[in-house]
Amino acid sequence: MALLDVRDVETVIVRDGSVAHAVDRVSFTLEPGRVLGLVGESGCGKSMTALTLMRLVPPAARIVGGEVRFDGQDLLALPERAMRHVRGAGLGMVFQEPMTSLNPVFTVGNQIAEAVRLHSDLGRADAWARAVELLHEVGIPAPERRARDYPHQLSGGMRQRVMIAIAISCAPKVLIADEPTTALDVTIQAEILDLLRALRERRGMALLLITHDLGIVAEHGDDVAIMYAGRIVEYAPVLDVFDHPKHPYTQALFRAMPGVGGRHERLEAIPGQVPDLAHVPSGCAFRDRCPQAIAECAAAVPPLETKAPGQRAACIRA
Repeated sequence: MALLDVRDVETVIVRDGSVAHAVDRVSFTLEPGRVLGLVGESGCGKSMTALTLMRLVPPAARIVGGEVRFDGQDLLALPERAMRHVRGAGLGMVFQEPMTSLNPVFTVGNQIAEAVRLHSDLGRADAWARAVELLHEVGIPAPERRARDYPHQLSGGMRQRVMIAIAISCAPKVLIADEPTTALDVTIQAEILDLLRALRERRGMALLLITHDLGIVAEHGDDVAIMYAGRIVEYAPVLDVFDHPKHPYTQALFRAMPGVGGRHERLEAIPGQVPDLAHVPSGCAFRDRCPQAIAECAAAVPPLETKAPGQRAACIRA
């Protein structure tokens, strides 16, 4: 049974009189203990999807349709007071850039303790002790001393560990990690991903892992949703996508990825760029960049439908 069931969710951004469909009828499910990778280029709507699930979209954005069912209730229909209890205790989120997500004028221990107290009846001393325990759990050395540090006193990797500590502080059932390794060097990236895997296995959480890196999904994911121009264009178990990618966009991502299948030939960049979400072309949004496009691709938005057992793609030529 799905722990998180996202159905036809739509989020639009209104700017300068135009409407951009940042999340366009997105649907997926996440089962307990599993990892779903949400993959695509920058500007495809991945982060806006995560913010929609948390109901934390920016002021210019509006959630205009769909359902997000978590533990049997539709989060998009909840009053804000009830939604505040779901954030943290039900859904936790690791944001993309810890330096801008952490408050620079409070110690990291105080920020973790505040999250703990928000969803529990612990007093200040107990919440502080819990914050120190969480810093230890996410692998920060000397947690009693580091809890008194401010964000600028920590390295990028340690700040990300603090963000993870805040996200898991209230034992969420689903953890959303939005590009958790952005701006970190390769060694620290691996450490953060290994930490997320260990926490997920130890706590039994489900993980929505947002990334542009198919290699990360290959190593850590169970299922993958490929996103383009606000829509999911391919959705399948990870191994099926790597063995037989169906959508031309997924195939193009693999051709642009070094070392897939032991290849050493020249990489192929995807021509063009992700369209402005306020001016997405008719029909398939990828058709202007697609080497397989035909005239019929402009006629209608292709539905996400089964192309092989367990594997769905939104392409009339798949």
